[in-house]
Amino acid sequence: RHPTQPLELNGGLVEIGHTGSSFSYDNEQPRHRVWLEPYQLASRNLTNGEYLDFMLDGGYQSPELWLSDGWDAVCAGQWRAPLYWQHTDTGWQLFTLHGLRPLQPLATLSHISFYEADAFARWAGARLPTEAEWEHAATSAPADGLFDEVWQWCNSAYLPYPGFRPASGAVGEYNGKFMINQMVLRGGSLATPSGHSRPTYRNFFPAGARWQFSGVRLAWAT
Repeated sequence: RHPTQPLELNGGLVEIGHTGSSFSYDNEQPRHRVWLEPYQLASRNLTNGEYLDFMLDGGYQSPELWLSDGWDAVCAGQWRAPLYWQHTDTGWQLFTLHGLRPLQPLATLSHISFYEADAFARWAGARLPTEAEWEHAATSAPADGLFDEVWQWCNSAYLPYPGFRPASGAVGEYNGKFMINQMVLRGGSLATPSGHSRPTYRNFFPAGARWQFSGVRLAWAT
């Protein structure tokens, strides 16, 4: 895979959220303005090999890289690698839908938590994008793997947009997740239905969740 080439985004006052008559969920609305400082976004998602460098440099043994809740999760779960990775006599292996396979260093990293994504970004001298930064970039800059590889963690708690109103007949349990420590993921994965692959779609999971097709796209301040 080609080296990551940061995409330059000027920021400014941008519009975020769904508009038009096509289908969307109520949490994608209302469309609203957000101020963004200039920033850079990686042109592709993180690879297994890049994450392995973090591991070999002691990433899972360095509490200073982790949020406090994340370090608690590392210790409690004895995390030493992404979910479904297994170290054998022949090196790192990955559990896939086709069974155990050798880890492919150039393949896109998947099945990591927000905590792991955040720790890697800190180790790499970068950060995770906010969901507004991600959406603005997805509609204004060419990037690889936005919708067809992995969901990408954002440094944004799952909260209602300004002026949000639940759709008529909305299920309370769904909207209630605004209040229970979910983090936003954007984009889509190889398992995402086409109807959910759009720049405004907001996915969300607890910060420690790892089973889903989730990965990392780095960002930098400029």
